Order: sequence, then C-alpha cells, then structure tokens
Amino acid sequence: MSPSTASPASTVHLGIERLLSDARGLVAGRRVGLVSNPASIDTRFRHAADVLFDDPDVRVVALFGPQHGFRSTLQDNMIETPHEQYARRQVPVYSLYSETREPTAEMLRDVEVLVVDLQDVGTRVYTYIYTLANCMRAAARHGVKVVVCDRPNPIGGTAVEGPRLDPACASFVGQFPIPMRHGLTIGEIARLFNDEFRIGAPLDVVPLEGWRRGMYYDATGLPWVMPSPNLPTLDSAIVYPGAVLYEGTMLSEGRGTTRPFELIGAPWIDGERLAEAMNARRLPGVHFRPAFFEPTFQKHAKVTCGGCQLHVTDREAFRPLRSAIELMEEFRRQDPEAFAWREPPYEYEHEKWPIDILYGSDRLRTALEAGGGVASLVDSWGEEEEAFRRMRERYLLYR
Repeated sequence: MSPSTASPASTVHLGIERLLSDARGLVAGRRVGLVSNPASIDTRFRHAADVLFDDPDVRVVALFGPQHGFRSTLQDNMIETPHEQYARRQVPVYSLYSETREPTAEMLRDVEVLVVDLQDVGTRVYTYIYTLANCMRAAARHGVKVVVCDRPNPIGGTAVEGPRLDPACASFVGQFPIPMRHGLTIGEIARLFNDEFRIGAPLDVVPLEGWRRGMYYDATGLPWVMPSPNLPTLDSAIVYPGAVLYEGTMLSEGRGTTRPFELIGAPWIDGERLAEAMNARRLPGVHFRPAFFEPTFQKHAKVTCGGCQLHVTDREAFRPLRSAIELMEEFRRQDPEAFAWREPPYEYEHEKWPIDILYGSDRLRTALEAGGGVASLVDSWGEEEEAFRRMRERYLLYR
C-alpha cells in the first residue's frame, strides 16, 4: 500500500481494549454474556468474543446477536435470524432479532454481566441502539450488570439533524424522542437512554481513549468492518441518516448494488433530468451524479433504475436528512403518479406507515401528499435540534 493510501496509525483505543486493561474489575471472575457482531473487533482485528474467551479471568457463557445476526449473514432487513450454538467455543448464540428482541430470563440465567460491543452509525433508526435499550431493560428486571464498550460515532459527534421522534410513531426503529442524527457514541446514548428515559439498568460504560467529537471514522485509524451488510463503506454511513427514508418508499435505496444508500432511483426516473434538477437546488456539501443501476435483489430486482448517486463533497456542510427529503420531493415532482409509499408491515409494525416511523412523524408524508414543499419541515427542525443538544449535554463523555 502506498503512503498516500495507507491508513493512519490508530489514535483511538476502543472500549473493548480498555475493558481488559483499565476496567478488568467489571468482568474478572464473572460469568459474561456478549452482544456483538462481526464489526466488534479490536485494532488487531481480534473479535470481541475471542478477546473475552482468551482471557483466563473471564468466563463467557452466552453470545447474543442483533439484527442481521451474530455473524451478519443475512443481507436483507426484516429477516429474523435463528438461535444457534457457537461450535468453536461451545456456547449458545441467542438472536435478538427473532421471536424476541429482548433477552429472556432463560437467556440470562447464567449471565452476571452483559457486555455490549456494537458499532452504531449515529442514526435514530439504526436498530442496534434499541437492541441495547432492550438489553438494559432486561438487565434491570433480572439483576444483570450491563457494560457498554464504547466505539466511535463514525459520522462524528457534533452534528445534530432532524425532528425528534413523535411518540405516536414509536417502533423498533425508534423508541425514544431523539433526532435522526444524534451525534452520540453508543456509550453516550446508553447513558442517555438509561437516565433520561428511566430504564434504570445497572450500567457502566468503558469509554474510548483518544476520540474527539469532530472525528469521522477515517480519522481514527481504526479498521472499518461493515456494521451491517448494507453499510459497506463510511461513504454509505455518511448519507444513511437521510437515505434510509427511502426504505419507506417504493424507490430503490440501492439495496442489491455495491453502493446502497448512495444510489437511489426507480425504473420510471430519468436520472439525468433528476440530477440536473437536484444540483440546481445547490444543497450544501453534496453533488448529485446521474446514475443508472440494476439491483440484484429487493425492490426492482433485475430492472434498470434511473436515479442518482449522492457524492458528499463537504462533510461538515452536508445535511443528509435535508438532502434526502429534498430529493424525495423531486422524485415525486417528476412523476407523482408513479411515486408511492411502501405499505406496512415494516420492522414489526403492521399498521403505521413505514415512512412515518422512519421520519418520526406523519409530517413528511402528509406534506408531500398535499403537494407542498419540504422547506417548511426543514425550517421547523431548529428548535427541536437545540432542545436535544441541551438534553444530551450531561451525557457526553468526550468534549
């Protein structure tokens, strides 16, 4: 690898590494359960399970996997994963995206400490933070200690964007009234959930060392492993807080391509006309390149779609949620007859519109259905964003 493409030396020490160096007392001599997936690695590419199994003072008795599974083998969303046995270590692997999203009393029977080591991506609708919340609820009921090994927010810890969730639209992709882009690490959000929303679990967070709020993931020097199968790169994670809304439409969000959430389109769209209209809006920090693509699975599989690819040109200026809803407005404007919302069910919700639980209220859907623009929605976010910034202040671990 040439010097110009080499990753910087790691400047950040992960919570899972510090757990066994600076915070051994939290797990030494204890029976431990671990919530993790393939992105749960240390700077030497060792999986958190192996790190704990190989420590003679720690006894790992159970493993737990979030959505997509302990091994992230399932590409598509909304496909449950089975429970299994981890043959290499002879311990059970429990799925928390199955008939239950919360550890049961039986699953926790032998567990004294539940270690959570998951790579979040800084977006309200990413389900790992609700797997965490559900684990904390179960732990509070069954007298189990929760230890969260912190990891960086890959899209930085300063920006906050979007309205807070309306409780009427609560679901597994949104349990609490926080904005779409929250700017917290998973350890910080554990603290906020536990205290602000009164979960009340016995909780410890093992913090990062060396991480600063303005850091994106590629500034940390840490190895990138896909947090889930359709977030292959940091680029996809950066656009995700807005592009995930397209799961609530019949437009393709690029699943089934090598650039999910960066490519968005549909068979009835002229990509060149769309991109020209979007670039004329002069949205900050993003360029819309006309693109034509054929998803291999999910929406419009094996059918050529016209649309665009979002290229982020200035991360600090880019507003992923605003960009996504302005793009949605343009998709609808170009062909209002073909534009359609995805119907329920979606993520264990059988009645509410998917777009409503993703956006956090019915305001986006009703505004577009009424033929209005989205500018007033964007203008309405400021007060809620500021209120959340004030709320989160006491839970911040990094300045």
